[in-house]
Amino acid sequence: MCGIVGYIGKKEAYPIIIKGLKRLEYRGYDSAGIALIDNGALNIYKKKGRVTDLEEAALGKNVHAHIGIGHTRWATHGEPSDRNAHPHTSNNGNLAMIHNGIIENYVSIKNELLKKGYHFTSDTDTEVLLNFIEDIQKNNQCNLEEALRIALKRVVGAYCILLIDKNDPDTIIAARKGSPLVIGIGKGEHFLASDASPIIEYTKEVVYVNDYEIAIVKADELTLKNLGNEKQTPFITKLDMDLAAIEKGGYDHFMLKEIHEQPETIRDCLRGRLLPEVGKIIMSGIENHLEALTNAHRMIIVACGTSWHAGLVAEYMIEELCRIPVEVEYASEFRYRNPIIHKGDVIIAISQSGETADTLVALENAKEKGAFIFGVVNVVGSSIARLSNAGAYTHAGPEIGVASTKAFTGQLAVLAMMALKIGLAKGTLMHDRYLALMQELADIPDKVREILKNTERVQQIAEKYKDANDFLYLGRGYNFPVALEGALKLKEISYIHAEGYPAAEMKHGPIALVDNQLPVVFVATKDKYYEKVISNVQEIKARKGIVIAIATEGDNTLPPMANDTLFVPETDEVLAPLLSVIPLQLLSYYVGVAKGYDVDKPRNLAKSVTVE
Repeated sequence: MCGIVGYIGKKEAYPIIIKGLKRLEYRGYDSAGIALIDNGALNIYKKKGRVTDLEEAALGKNVHAHIGIGHTRWATHGEPSDRNAHPHTSNNGNLAMIHNGIIENYVSIKNELLKKGYHFTSDTDTEVLLNFIEDIQKNNQCNLEEALRIALKRVVGAYCILLIDKNDPDTIIAARKGSPLVIGIGKGEHFLASDASPIIEYTKEVVYVNDYEIAIVKADELTLKNLGNEKQTPFITKLDMDLAAIEKGGYDHFMLKEIHEQPETIRDCLRGRLLPEVGKIIMSGIENHLEALTNAHRMIIVACGTSWHAGLVAEYMIEELCRIPVEVEYASEFRYRNPIIHKGDVIIAISQSGETADTLVALENAKEKGAFIFGVVNVVGSSIARLSNAGAYTHAGPEIGVASTKAFTGQLAVLAMMALKIGLAKGTLMHDRYLALMQELADIPDKVREILKNTERVQQIAEKYKDANDFLYLGRGYNFPVALEGALKLKEISYIHAEGYPAAEMKHGPIALVDNQLPVVFVATKDKYYEKVISNVQEIKARKGIVIAIATEGDNTLPPMANDTLFVPETDEVLAPLLSVIPLQLLSYYVGVAKGYDVDKPRNLAKSVTVE
């Protein structure tokens, strides 16, 4: 969740690290800090607030260095404050460390250290780990690398660590378990970060560090070892990303840019895979494991947040087109409730970042029990991608806005192709229907572009209802998960309380909330549930509720009943979520903007949840 940046080389470290921290702001944070080594002095500057606050705190101070580490913190242990901000220093003043993750057994370690006379200036688990490393180094008369290795065998939890020693200004030592770390390889320099966004400006060659690996990083040398002190061969990957992808490109916010990128990101997801002109879908992750997928007795979709909503849509798709039973699980619950998993079950893991901590642990448990793991992720080389038996990338490109938009539609596009391909192979999807759905899916990018031509109407509706205290989102069938996603987006971006429900369930409780102050958003595109949804609309109108409708173009029945209507092009109901979600993304965006909030960095949220 936190952002980590490091640099060692011939250049000035400070501007590279500061720029890198700004690139990582989208991950969510509440304080920032930097540690630099210059002529044997360890200079640390840290501040609650934004990276710009850190820059102000460092003005006029010595920031000259060719080695340094920087951090943006999202509070876990200890409130957001200057003293809890990273980097932390060891009691002897030699070591500085930044850390992403949670050390679960820090209390017992801290008690040991307190008895030995160590003192602590923060409330963090990170400072405990750092002083534990110092204590091991002192008592074992070993080097820092060995002390870190011993410490990591004792700690329980997740971590990505960058560690420097003022007495060794030529080395950064890093380690990871359950929290991402990528190292960029330059000429006589190395860059370290939580993800590739701070690195792509300088190099396209990177190494993704694996769990339980320690990296010893010098300006002209990179050594990887496991916790058993055995050297590992670094696998160098070429970044498939460009700098323009992480710039705003003239838009006011990354979220708006990413909403408007969806015609192209969906097309990129389909490109080379969906070939309606020859009636084929080419997905090697499925073709190479077709037997395991078509013979699955059950599929379990594991995800969190927006990805969980994509999983709910996939449940409808797979059960209808493939006739395979599907369960959709919150990863955080799935991993703890001792689920029944049989050999041959297929687990579909959906994650934008590919680093979601709960999803990762759930997959590890399922894999141990013999399940086949299929990953649907956006980030190449991510932990879930590497853990999976097979998978498919969404190719949505970097998503900087904390609230997921283009990653969601990319996930839906991949899941739709999966369902079509498996359904055809199983014989549960007739060939004519398969061809028709292929063509409909190929037309989706152009239809999304049509929706995005009419954002002024969404802005007007957002301004009209921005002061509402609550929203209710209702949908049926394929549009029920879209209602959930619409409610989540509004909560994330505008801080307005919103709930999503199946439209028929409204009578079983939520209808008690309906009055002339409550906007009720109906996702009511033309499908087999349409007449039922019209009845639900009438029930809301009878109680003087405010109705905002997402309707199919050409619908003359629903608009007269609604206070406000937003239209989407017609498509098959299986693919309707790819269109009906777009106005809801825009509505949440424009409500957040109208209320004056930073929609790219909603309060308390982080982009990639890498702690449990």
